[in-house]
Amino acid sequence: MMSGVAELAEAFRNGSSSPSEAVEHCLTKIGEVDSSIQAWQSVFAEEALAAAKIADQAFESGEAQGPFFGIPFALKDIVEVEGKVATAGCAERKNIVSERSADVTKLLLQAGGILVGKTKTVEFAFGGWGTNQHMGTPLNPWDLQNPRTPGGSSSGSGAAVSSGMIPCAIGTDTGGSVRLPAAFCGIVGLKTTKDLISTDGIVPLSHTLDTPGPLARSVNDAALMFLALTRASGPQDYQNWLTKNGIWSEVVSSIAKLRMCSLGDREREGVDTEVLESYDESIEDLRRLGAEITPLDPPKPFEELKEANGIITTAE
Repeated sequence: MMSGVAELAEAFRNGSSSPSEAVEHCLTKIGEVDSSIQAWQSVFAEEALAAAKIADQAFESGEAQGPFFGIPFALKDIVEVEGKVATAGCAERKNIVSERSADVTKLLLQAGGILVGKTKTVEFAFGGWGTNQHMGTPLNPWDLQNPRTPGGSSSGSGAAVSSGMIPCAIGTDTGGSVRLPAAFCGIVGLKTTKDLISTDGIVPLSHTLDTPGPLARSVNDAALMFLALTRASGPQDYQNWLTKNGIWSEVVSSIAKLRMCSLGDREREGVDTEVLESYDESIEDLRRLGAEITPLDPPKPFEELKEANGIITTAE
């Protein structure tokens, strides 16, 4: 299995691995399993290997910067990269080459990340199942014998991370499109606060609701990618990560006394039994770790909120 972001960051600095080795591993894994999973829209092998060699030299000379330096990543194919096509899951966009890179792309590259390729998406990111009859539907890596959805609309990003083809990827979330693939594929997805991360250069679905966010295999990995997305990542960030200061003090701290809400009785009624059993087990695990959890029904039922989300998204 592909090492995670945090493991790679440490391995690059202690010399047990290198960005070139990590990228080569990604490309090998893609070649081995993506014919079955179909997570990738495009792979930039030559560019990724060339960038990895430059990153190798930076580590050898001591010029490597923050903890995301040298980390391979993928972009959902609604995120623009200068000189590359952003299909947004639409066959009619196959020949539209981006004239500029999205802010998200620039931030991750400035942090030293290595772009391996772009992952498949629901057409124009509009849908939670992860299906796309025109550009192909990725399969959930957990059960390739009985084809199952990876969730959407960031379907390819979720499947690529879950299957170990890439340590982290960017998705976008308008009504669950980061959270659903994370849940379906058993990884971590972060729905970020609106306007915390720029959407400039991302093919829009809803200007009001669109938010880009990381998909990774652990909270630590997602936090490392999130840091690169929200501010310049430099040497001090790596030191903070090592010493668990700054944002990292929160990532590794105990959840004792942390206040959380769980589903109230009204919202539990519509949940499948097996899902509810797993959910309740997780709630009990959190309680055992010291979290303070209170059942709560939102002021409006989730179904009404979902309908409102759909109305806004469709209108925009």
